[in-house]
Amino acid sequence: MLYGRLADPDCTLGTDPRSDPRMVAALAPVWLDGRLPQPELTVDAPLEDRLSFVAETEEAIGAVLEEFAQGAPVVQGVTTTTATITGGGGKYITLYISRPDDLEGALPCVVHTHGGGMAFLSAADTMYQRWREFLAATGLLVVGVEFRNAGGKLGPHPYPAGLDDCVAAVQWVAANRGQLGVSHLIVSGESGGGNLTLAVAHTAKRDGWLAEIAGVYALCPFISNRWLEQPDELPSLTENEDYFFSNLAMALIGSVYDPGEAHAYDAACWPLEATDKELRGLPPHVISVNELDPLRDEGLLYYRRLVHAGVPAIGRTVAGTCHAGDLIMPGVLPELYTASMRDVSGFAKSLG
Repeated sequence: MLYGRLADPDCTLGTDPRSDPRMVAALAPVWLDGRLPQPELTVDAPLEDRLSFVAETEEAIGAVLEEFAQGAPVVQGVTTTTATITGGGGKYITLYISRPDDLEGALPCVVHTHGGGMAFLSAADTMYQRWREFLAATGLLVVGVEFRNAGGKLGPHPYPAGLDDCVAAVQWVAANRGQLGVSHLIVSGESGGGNLTLAVAHTAKRDGWLAEIAGVYALCPFISNRWLEQPDELPSLTENEDYFFSNLAMALIGSVYDPGEAHAYDAACWPLEATDKELRGLPPHVISVNELDPLRDEGLLYYRRLVHAGVPAIGRTVAGTCHAGDLIMPGVLPELYTASMRDVSGFAKSLG
């Protein structure tokens, strides 16, 4: 059967019968339930114009996410501190370290890389603060990475700056296990953070320190760099086009991360480009996707390729939700938010 815009070219998140009605009601006041205005740019526009688009996107999406974040549970019994470490290129970056107050001894650790297409948003945003503290309250140490973005307020720092910072953060946690009280660590992130999560694993394999990473949990990963092509193997790019964001918007964001596509075939930049050899030997993975996300099928394709390469992997689809809908609407979809957070937590604990 055909769904979404494959079945009806005029379909929107608001009219798609698969959409969770609570999600639609929440998106309608911010005009994200219908057809979105297309950016008045192309990916070959001057870089300055594309960076301006990213800055405007950060302001608009950031405001929506901040509003939704107010519905996230405020967790008690967790203490968050900060550490400043040397990231990529000798630059200083901030880590946000959240730990449950009532647990002693070594805990599993989640190193979290936030979303925003590697180009905008911040680990200091309310949504991510509450997210990390929720995870910590389940019995984990959680470390959020304030990596350099390719655009927006923390940019412009194209690839590999943000990845280098995430790599430095994971290596710092691994090197300070005893002091931090870490038994083992996984890397996890959503959207652009899902890209960075997978890319950290590829970098660790290339550089010979993959044993430091017990597992990888990527949610709605932004990994194909093929959004304007809409290839046959990624039908969700057509089926769910313009659902929460457009393919052109994704391509513009990707174009500031990898200007000129200089790294178009590098798995550490665009993980879907990984060869079978690069996938073999990676640690256990979970790839979680959203049913109504244009990015859905690139995540599922990566999952299937992991399985065929012999990597222990789980694929998970959150029905009825847009891109990261289970994560960004905690007050609207509380049971989905809790289920996804606890799945990350359970995966981290299972690898001990």
